[in-house]
Amino acid sequence: MSVTYGGIDLGGTKIQAIVLDAQSGKVLGQARSPTPVEGGPQAIAAAMAQVLEEAARDGKVPLESLQAVGVGSPGDVDARTGTVEHARNLSEWEGAFPLAAALSERVGAKVRVGNDVDVATLAEFELGAGRAARSLLGVFWGTGVGGGIVLDGELWRGRDGAGEIGHMVVKRKGARCPCGRRGCMEAYSGRKAMEQRARHYVERGHETALFEIMRDHGHDSLSSGVWARALEHGDALAHRLIDRAVKALGAGVASAVNLLDVELVVIGGGLGTRFGPQMAARIEYAMHPHLFNDQRPPEVRVAGLGDLGGAIGATLLCGPVAGAQIHLAADRS
Repeated sequence: MSVTYGGIDLGGTKIQAIVLDAQSGKVLGQARSPTPVEGGPQAIAAAMAQVLEEAARDGKVPLESLQAVGVGSPGDVDARTGTVEHARNLSEWEGAFPLAAALSERVGAKVRVGNDVDVATLAEFELGAGRAARSLLGVFWGTGVGGGIVLDGELWRGRDGAGEIGHMVVKRKGARCPCGRRGCMEAYSGRKAMEQRARHYVERGHETALFEIMRDHGHDSLSSGVWARALEHGDALAHRLIDRAVKALGAGVASAVNLLDVELVVIGGGLGTRFGPQMAARIEYAMHPHLFNDQRPPEVRVAGLGDLGGAIGATLLCGPVAGAQIHLAADRS
């Protein structure tokens, strides 16, 4: 009898779901949808259930046959109770919400919830770009900038707050971050903050094709695809803001490396995977002036599991998953 799991990656702009055969490591089906921008946690939980159902349909797997469902969620996650709070990049999500219970009721399977960046980091360590490493830093560059840490083969959570690399200060009294503080790396590199900065420039009369591209492709925010197209078209403001983001990433990631001395940095997230090796090389170059041990820098790689990494990582909350095969299956998707 095959063992099938569902995996859901809940992001600030999209929900990605997969159905996976744990014994073969094959991704059987997948689906994605924009994250609701209104309606709060209840609306988001309903959308997650719908996307998972679409993934099951894509894989020709009955939803009721799933043994369990794993979820990678932003915010403060209580894995024991399945509640999530302070998911500030999501609609109206401040207080604690019982995500596991709400989703389980909708999909009819047991649901386990983990931090989105932790599960994505673990997936890269066990199944993706970090399979040969003993220590790594995962940097997930998307709506915000999240971080995950593996030290001596173990995911390091600290007191449940480790890995918040996006909130390392790269400039004292610097730009205002979505978290409310100043000078965080995310204030310069997070896609949400970059969009706010772009709108600020437009209000001051600067020209850019960013928002025209956004509307032409039916988006209501500057997605990673919008940024990529603007760069391809030589948009001056897009290049200026990406350059600013890369400089902040270089300083922040190098500072984390100076503290942890990891052997590998994995660049993932919506922007990280969209831009790929060329941008990872730019981040690596931006790190070097800030590295203390610049004679032995860590290797920098793009996340090996690509856009499915978060959802694949979520399935690891359900139970063991075949290793080498899943890497290939995800790459083929």
